[in-house]
Amino acid sequence: MRTLAPAAMAALLIGVSSTISAQQDQQHPLAIQTSAHPGLDAYRQSRAAALMNDFGELHRYRAANAAIGSPTAGEERVVFFGDSITDGWKLDQYFPGKGYINRGIGGQTTSQMLLRFRQDVLDLQPHVLVILAGTNDIAGNTGPITLEDIESNLATMAELARVHHIVTIFSSVTPVNGDVPASRELFTTRPRSEILALNAWLKNYCAANGDIYLDYFSALVDDRGLMRPGISKDGLHPNDAGYKIMAPLAEAAIEHATQM
Repeated sequence: MRTLAPAAMAALLIGVSSTISAQQDQQHPLAIQTSAHPGLDAYRQSRAAALMNDFGELHRYRAANAAIGSPTAGEERVVFFGDSITDGWKLDQYFPGKGYINRGIGGQTTSQMLLRFRQDVLDLQPHVLVILAGTNDIAGNTGPITLEDIESNLATMAELARVHHIVTIFSSVTPVNGDVPASRELFTTRPRSEILALNAWLKNYCAANGDIYLDYFSALVDDRGLMRPGISKDGLHPNDAGYKIMAPLAEAAIEHATQM
């Protein structure tokens, strides 16, 4: 057997170590996988440090939840739970006098929402829960995720709600368009086929499990299958006209839920 000289052995070990180190860097679980969408990559990079400290962003509503306390006798509390479309919805303006609680956080995916589900939903003891989520999962805001895993996250939320006697309303994922330059990337990261597939699953899940399906998509879509012109500021997020279409649909679903 040939024996390597000490210097040669050291060089070999250094070379092997460098190769392993490079492979580990490429495969490191905290490395941010790049995509074909520079804006999405920049967004994910900008959020990386914050989400490593608090992935679910439980800090956002912790103090507000403590201040609210338990429902009063006879109160049929309603919580809206979602991402930026919920976060930006001024519920007191569109549902005056109702006292609906907004627990939306911009940019969130269902994986993040599931982490804060106990704090921001269960502990508030609502009678009705309105969930609007999934568009950011499809876009890959917190990394690639399959439709099956999105569905699993949503199903887990519904199952937890059911155990706590909360009536769940699942809102459809809303359509998008790329009509203006600012909306192009929001549009291309959310394929219509995936939106339709997730909405079909949501509708079927509600029918099979006694939950309520709230169909925003049909009310907001145009004959191209895209978000109607004039009801969104960027092809994804509703403007006042968009929320005015959504509000009565949500109110009707809540009214139905309170009778269940």
